[in-house]
Amino acid sequence: MPSEAPLTPRAAERLSREAAVQGFENAARALAIDWCMEGLDKKQVERWSEALGRTIVRQRDAEVVAYREGRRPCCPANEPQLLVIGMDGGRYQGREKDPETQSRWREDKVLNVTTYVLGDGSDTPEGRKPEPLISTYVATSRDCRGFGHMARVEAERRGLRQAEHVIGMGDGGNWIDPTMEREFRLEARIIDWCHSSEHVWECAKAAYGAGTPQAAIWGEGTEALLWDGRVDEVIAAISKESQRLGMPLESDPPQHARRLLSQNVGYFTKNKGHMNYPEYRRKGWPIGSGVTEAAVKQFNKRVKGTEQFWGDGIEPILALRATWIGQDQRWERYWANRPAYVK
Repeated sequence: MPSEAPLTPRAAERLSREAAVQGFENAARALAIDWCMEGLDKKQVERWSEALGRTIVRQRDAEVVAYREGRRPCCPANEPQLLVIGMDGGRYQGREKDPETQSRWREDKVLNVTTYVLGDGSDTPEGRKPEPLISTYVATSRDCRGFGHMARVEAERRGLRQAEHVIGMGDGGNWIDPTMEREFRLEARIIDWCHSSEHVWECAKAAYGAGTPQAAIWGEGTEALLWDGRVDEVIAAISKESQRLGMPLESDPPQHARRLLSQNVGYFTKNKGHMNYPEYRRKGWPIGSGVTEAAVKQFNKRVKGTEQFWGDGIEPILALRATWIGQDQRWERYWANRPAYVK
């Protein structure tokens, strides 16, 4: 059957849900059991679900065009106390190898927009920590500018202009910070704590060897400086170890200790303005990107399998997945308002 073959609204929703949750083969098996059919082909499920997902993609793209023409999406009835915009990259395999890298692996860009209740600003164990409430998502295989426009529309829908506080959260990746700077006016763009502390321990291992007492002592002391917001002292400590080992040579492999230490001097120097962790905690803001990391895993779970190879069909499946995992009942509203038998 062609992808244009009509499905009832209920069947279309059921098929889209299966395709958003699992691979086409398992989705076909589940649907065949539910619908008492024999031999439902996975390619048929793929054609149907991609056609249904493209409807969501067209709607999403139309909202971007409308926004650029000055028509903003509807905002929430209640002003969010804190809105956190998180970005990161996932992974999937394309059908064709990249001519330059000879790799099939590609990056899909993932956005989460999460409302929070502020913490009480206390560092004590008894203090109230910032609490995430509702997250929604956007994921695309398109370039940074296209992703940035989608991110802006989604943030507007979630209350970007009404929120008391709006911050960005990321790992300082090459495209993340420029995208946030271009698309948003944020109170702070935070390098999440887990990534920055991982960089400290990467330096400890490079300078003294993994698992050594010296690495543990140096890592704990330098991480404490980072926690206290003394980033200049962190940079000085890494620079000292870099100078002790010497500048990297052209022949050094990417994971050589000299190269790692030199690169991390640059990493902390570039991002020190986004690492004022005591101030963020005092304001009751989160400093970790656990919500964003979880979002990437949710999309990877669907599209990253080693036996999955994607062409243009990646975009509608990412759109279905984003709608399905959103926590604002977007999936239910979409299917409740979708006309019957639309192709």
